[in-house]
This record gives sequence, structure tokens and C-alpha cells, in this order.
Amino acid sequence: DSEDGKTYFTKIHAPWDVLATYAEVMHIKVPIKENDIPQARENPFDWMLKPFQLNSTIINPEPDYFTAAFSKQRQELFLINNPETFFSPSTRNRIVYYILSRCKYATEEGKRKFGIKRLLNNGTYTAAFPLHDCRYWKKSHDPKSENERYTLYKEWARFGQFYKEQPLNLIRKYYGEKIGIYFAWLGFYTEMLGIAGAVGFICFLYGCITKDRNIWSEEICDADLGGKIIMCPLCDGCDFWRLNTTCESTKNSHLFDNAATLFFAVFMGIWVTLFLELWKRRQAKLEYEWDLVDFEEEQQQLQIRPEYEAKCTHHKKNPVTQETEPYIPISNQALRSCLSGATVLFWISLILICIIAVIVYRLSMYASFAKITVNMKKVRYIGTFFTPQMATSVTASVLNFIIIMILNYFYEKVAIWITDLEIPKTHFEYENRLTMKMFLFQFVNYYSSCFYVAFFKGKFIGRPGDYNRLFGTWRNEECDPGGCLIELTTQLTIIMAGKQIWGNIQESFLPWMKNWWVSRNARHHPEKLYCRWEQDHDLQDMGQLGLFYEYLEMVIQFGFVTLFVASFPLAPVLALLNNIIEIRVDAWKFITQFKRPVAAKAHSIGIWHQILNGVAIFSVVTNAFIVAFTSDMIPRLVYKYAYSTNDQLPMQGYINNSLSIASVSVISSNFQRHPEITTCRYKDYRYPSGHSLEYQHNMQFWHILAAKMAFIIILEHVVFLVKFAIAALIPDVPSEVKARIKREKYLTQKILHEYELNKLREMLAGTGSCAVNKEVSVQAEKVELLSEQL
Repeated sequence: DSEDGKTYFTKIHAPWDVLATYAEVMHIKVPIKENDIPQARENPFDWMLKPFQLNSTIINPEPDYFTAAFSKQRQELFLINNPETFFSPSTRNRIVYYILSRCKYATEEGKRKFGIKRLLNNGTYTAAFPLHDCRYWKKSHDPKSENERYTLYKEWARFGQFYKEQPLNLIRKYYGEKIGIYFAWLGFYTEMLGIAGAVGFICFLYGCITKDRNIWSEEICDADLGGKIIMCPLCDGCDFWRLNTTCESTKNSHLFDNAATLFFAVFMGIWVTLFLELWKRRQAKLEYEWDLVDFEEEQQQLQIRPEYEAKCTHHKKNPVTQETEPYIPISNQALRSCLSGATVLFWISLILICIIAVIVYRLSMYASFAKITVNMKKVRYIGTFFTPQMATSVTASVLNFIIIMILNYFYEKVAIWITDLEIPKTHFEYENRLTMKMFLFQFVNYYSSCFYVAFFKGKFIGRPGDYNRLFGTWRNEECDPGGCLIELTTQLTIIMAGKQIWGNIQESFLPWMKNWWVSRNARHHPEKLYCRWEQDHDLQDMGQLGLFYEYLEMVIQFGFVTLFVASFPLAPVLALLNNIIEIRVDAWKFITQFKRPVAAKAHSIGIWHQILNGVAIFSVVTNAFIVAFTSDMIPRLVYKYAYSTNDQLPMQGYINNSLSIASVSVISSNFQRHPEITTCRYKDYRYPSGHSLEYQHNMQFWHILAAKMAFIIILEHVVFLVKFAIAALIPDVPSEVKARIKREKYLTQKILHEYELNKLREMLAGTGSCAVNKEVSVQAEKVELLSEQL
């Protein structure tokens, strides 16, 4: 019992016979022979990587072996040096949990009740968890303890180790393959972000270098050109304004809207394919190294959930096991699925309503900011940046981020509730259903505002005298003369950076605060009074969905990095910096703040790989549309090659060409009249007032639209062609791994045949029957022949 006398602990230990029996039942692979395949040649540049590498005993805590499924009757086949350490800690706690999940504890109305999960659900037990092997900041007093928790904290969980590689084999040994594969994927993703971040930073530097050298920015900033162009009011109640007032914002937009944008969009389309394909190869290597080649889904994942059994009132005979098991009628399933789908649609509609509310805020506040910025222009430094567009964009982005986090908090609870309502049969099915619901919601929640700025803002504004209005009241937003790309960049920066900062604070601070509060009375007691099981009981429970939220966070980040990267080349840099911190925060959290979870096997990242692949394909489309419709690259190219009359400076005159002329008399909105102003300019390609086709789109508009559509089709086909070519050329499994797998299978079969042959010879060595010996000799020859053929 515990110090408070209210909590009682039951410590379970599995002796060798139990471990051996269930290792055979669970087909656990164990060492059978040392790996005799020569290691790959050392890279002559490995010395450059030494500062980033850990000690070899930490990276590879065990030698490399060929393995085979354990057999209790053939124990002498396996390399058992010490029975107490033969099975790794994660394997031992997995075997114990396997037994506990199948233990029968009662029979009611002829129905057997079994499994620790059911006892946890009904409150018989409050927790069930494996013990940590020591405190994380010091080694155990027990000389038999391997102190792996201490080693992981010292070499992995401390932020000072951020530049070091991860001890994946030790993580797998302590926590199991499922957690190991997550950190392997996160580490590989971070490495690949290093490449994307470097290229993105170079593209950003190109924008910085050419910021003051582009002709269209010079024309806007020129007092004799941009200073004399009078622009039409941007909102109801706004005044006329001069084009050169947007000088700084136009220069800033060039940081992201330049020739490097197109290159980076194509590069990221190829990068994302390389990332997914190379991860398959890395995953295949881990599958072999971690004995997951012939892996089948964990029985504990495919076992019927206690909630499913409790809520099912119908039973039928399983055609495979011939045992009666619960089931839900199809009509009941359909009703629950319809209710679940309606709930998801309702919450997605709620997100869209919130987005419309933010748009209304943008439209209604623009005029207010326009009046404020008139006085702000006199303020040094700040005045040049504090434009109505920038003020509206920043405040709307912050408001949108707050709404996103609030909706996200409530929907997490709703998603779990509706998934419980569907009553999935197995844990595997439950996790997949919850994954799809949460990703669909968060996709709409996080990205919808970015889609609005990228593809809708400034696209359907109408013209002076005939503006399109939202709900017939608010005039649709216009883009800055420099384009909407800088606003999309602002939106992405605030939401992406805000989410990452808030996520890391939430992940580290909340568990620490909860643990501090729970253990506030006992943590100063000596270890004899505050035992290992009490210390671990006071830690936070990772739960069944612990890794689910970690994957979800990274997949949403992956969307920001890929879907809108043409507008923000620094997105991979932000993601890289976040992930360097994320790896150590997650490691620190697992080692110091969480109970040790029950080890589980996993040979891949599961359904998340399909989601990543879907996002990767969709990102090609979104980036093509961003380059075509959000940036001004295509209009500039059309002007340069089709409409410019200056061979020496082909972009000279582009600004004047891109602005149409409207008569002030057609503008019906409230604004201060200026008798000297008879016409104003607006960003569009229309015939001027007085023309026979006044205010209709001119031929240049249709040329630009055709060029945009042609660009999208060509870019998509080129990138998709390269993507599929790379996917076809890069094999999913490295040839070295294939050879090792074949070698292992061959040796395993050979060793087993030789073992059976020797057993047979030993058994008949003492018999005097010639007939039997002759028969055995024939059988032995057959076995030897079969062994040679293998």
C-alpha cells in the first residue's frame, strides 16, 4: 500500500517460464546467430559527422543478430547468455500486458469477462503501467538495473543534445517499436527539412538582394510616377490615395514574389516526393533491424474493445473461431455513422461561419484603420509599415488564430465523443476513425483562412461604380498594388509560428504543472518512503492516443510547409527550428513527465503516411495556383514578352499598364470630393471610361488568364511527371536490406533443419534396429538434401 493508506499497488513479475511460453505464443523474434554480412564500407567523410554522433554503445546497445521466432522447446538454438536480460524491457512488459489483457476475472449470465482494460474502465483499478527502471536524474541503487531511463535523459532528453543524433535503438529497447518509429520518423522529417530550409533561405536571400532593383517597385516609389498616380478609394468612406504610399509594402512583397518563387515551388514538389520515398527506405531498414519484416498487427490492437462489448446487445458466432462474439446490426451502424457525419459537417460549417465573421471584421475595420494611418504616416519608421492593409491583415490573423485554438479545443472533445458513438470494434479501427475526423477538421480549421487570402481575396471585387458586396453591405477586399502574397505570408507566419509556440508551451508546461501539484507532498520524502511505483503513479498517463496528437501536430505543420510554400519560402526554416525543439521537448516529456507506456509494436507510421501522401499531391495544385493567381509573376511575364515596347528595359511601364482608369463620377460611395480629381486608377485590365467597351475586360486580361491556366496545367504535369518518375526509380526497400532478409530466412531454415536432424540422430543413436536406422538414414538424407536446396 501507499503512504496515504488509500491506494494499493499490485506488482506483477513474470518468471522465465512465463516469458518463454508467451514469447512463443506471440512469435517474438530473438537472436539465433550473429550477423555475418560485412558492414557497408565506411564513408571517408564520416569524421565530419563525429560531433553529431553519440557513443556507439548508446546508439547500438546490442550487437547485430539474425533472428527467428522463439521456441520454448528449442531454447538451445538461441543465443541465451542471461535469461534475466535475454528479453528486452519493452518485450517483457509487452508480454505481461498481453497476459493481463486476456485474463478472465468473472462470468455473468454465461458471458465471460476478461482483460485489464475492462477493469480499468469500470474503476476496479485506477492505473496499470510498467515501472521506470530508475529516476531520470540519477542511477538506481539496484546493481541489476540497466538505468536506461537515466541514459536516455542524459544523452537524448536534454536540450543541450539538440545537435546529436537520436539513440533510436535504445528508445526502441526501452519504449517499444511504436514510440521508436515515431521518433525515427520525426528525426528523418527534421533532417529533410534542413535541405528544404537551406534552399528556402537562399530564395529569401535572393529576394532581399533584388528588393531594391526591380523596376516595378522603383516606378511605384518614384515621386514623379507613383506619386502622381491617384488611386480609387479602397473602401466606402475612404479617400483617394497616391500609389507611392505603398512603396515599402511593395518592396516587402518582392521578398517572396520574385523569380525564385517559381523555382522553390517546383523544388518543394520534388522535395516532398523524395521525403516520402526515402522515408519508405528508412522505414524498411528499421523493419529489418527491429525484426518487423513479417509483422502482423498487434493482437492488443485487433482485440475487441471493452466499450464495444459493453454496448453491444447482439451476438453471433465467429466463422473463424466458432465462438460467440458481440456485434452491432448494420441498421444501427448506419444510424450512428449518419449522426457522426452530420456532427462533423456541423463543426466544419461552424468553422466557415467563423471565417466569414473574420472577413466581415476585415471589411468593416479597413476604413477605421485607413483613418488612423493618415496620422501614423508622420511617425518615423512605424508610419511606413503601418498601412491599412497591413494593420487589417495582422489583427485579422491574430483574431483568426485565437478562434482556431478555441474551436480546436472543443472539437477534440467532440471528435472523441462521436468516435465513441460509432463504437469501433478494435483499437486499430478506433484510432483510424479518430485520425480521419481530427485531420479533416484541423485541415479546414487551420488552412481555410489561408485559402481565403490566397484564392479569394481581391479576386471578385468588381470595379468602381459596380463593386461586389458581401451580403449586399460590405465591399469586397482589394489586394495591395503589390499583390496579396505579402498578406498570405503574414497570415501563414502568425498562424504557423503561433501554433508551434503555443504547442511547445502546452506540451511541456501543463504536464510539469500537473505532476508538480500531484507530488507536492511526497516528492521531498526519501526514496524508501516514496517508492518507485508511487513515483510513477504520480506521473501523467500518456494514454491510448498519446502518439496520435504528436503525429497530428507534425502533419498539420507538414501542410503549412508544403501547401503554401510558394508564398513563404521561410516556412521550412520555421518548421526546422520548431522540430529541433520538438524532438527534445517530446523526449523530455516522455522521460520525465509520463508514466512508462506499455510497449507496442508498429512497423510504420500507419494511416499518417497516406495522409502525408494526399497532402503532398494536393500541395502541387495549391502552389501552382498561388504562383498563377496570388503572385503577379504571370502578368509581369505576359507584359514583358507580349506588351512591352522597350527592348532595353522590358519591364518599364508595367505599373501604368496594370492599372485601369475610372471616372470619378461613377463612384457612388461616400468619400471626400476633390474637384481637381476627375479620374482615378484601380488594379485591373479593363477599357477606360469613354471607350465603346468601357469597363469591360480588355484583351490583355484574357491573355493573362489563358497564360495562368496554361502555366497551371504545364507546372502540374511537369511536377507530377517528375514525382512519379522519382517514385518509380527509388525502390521502397534497399537492395542491402533485401539481401539481409533473404540471408536471414535461409540461415534460419538451415539452422532449424540441422537442429531437427541432430535431434533425430540423437534419439535413434541408442536403438539397435537396423530397419529403423535405415529408415532414419533415408529421412536424414532427405533433410540434408532439402537443406542444400535451400
